[in-house]
Amino acid sequence: MQRKEQTGIVNCDMGVVRISTAFNIDLEFEIAGMHRRLLAYLIDFALLICYLYLMKYLLYKVIGAPMEATIGIDIMVISLPMLLYSLVSEISMNGQTLGKKLMAIRVISLEGGEPTIGQYITRWITKFFEWPLLFGYILVRDFNSILVFLMSTGMLGIAVVIIISVTPKNQRLGDLAAGTAVVDAKSGLGVIDTVFMQVSQENYTVLFPEVMRLSDNDINTINLVLNLAKKNNNYDTCLRVEAKVKQVLGIQTQLHTIHFLEKLMEDYNYLATRE
Repeated sequence: MQRKEQTGIVNCDMGVVRISTAFNIDLEFEIAGMHRRLLAYLIDFALLICYLYLMKYLLYKVIGAPMEATIGIDIMVISLPMLLYSLVSEISMNGQTLGKKLMAIRVISLEGGEPTIGQYITRWITKFFEWPLLFGYILVRDFNSILVFLMSTGMLGIAVVIIISVTPKNQRLGDLAAGTAVVDAKSGLGVIDTVFMQVSQENYTVLFPEVMRLSDNDINTINLVLNLAKKNNNYDTCLRVEAKVKQVLGIQTQLHTIHFLEKLMEDYNYLATRE
């Protein structure tokens, strides 16, 4: 769909990120507080420490793995899962780790909605401050020495906290590079909010084939607006999106605004899965 409007324009004011969508409509997300981000990280960090000690105990005390194979086993069974934890969690849990889920915060793209896998990877590879813990412990043979690497990780983490504190949208380096932000999950999308829905009717009737002229960005915006409207019980934005879509696609229908937008989503999903 050809349009000259800019998308992904972000404004930040008083703890709120405003994202301009493809329909020139601003969507608001409350920025996650620094204390909630820190608590979420500490929860995830504690889980990783528990995993580290548990796997060490199982491998070398219970199973009796040979000590000469320590480095290889540690990297494959302990370090790599710990290294990939945040990346896999955020991709599979719509921008959340277990810590973020407990703190009701999540990662969003500053273009609106769910970040791409590339954005998740970009913010993940900048977590270099965790490397002393993830790999440094391999060089030692006793559990107490892990405290040294905990302290090293903590010292490097102070710089991360400072960066988050001074940036307008509470972003760390990974967020700045990836174009993402961490927001209150209640003001953003939930785990079940997704563009894709199951259209199972065998004799499904498409009412608006013109929907395929919309871009992925347009569909994501419609989905986001619908979800936010239902959560906030405010449908003014839906009316504006409806008018814009009808104008662009040349559609005339008597369907109620919500039913119209939902039918567009259904038609899109039905047609997209059959291309």
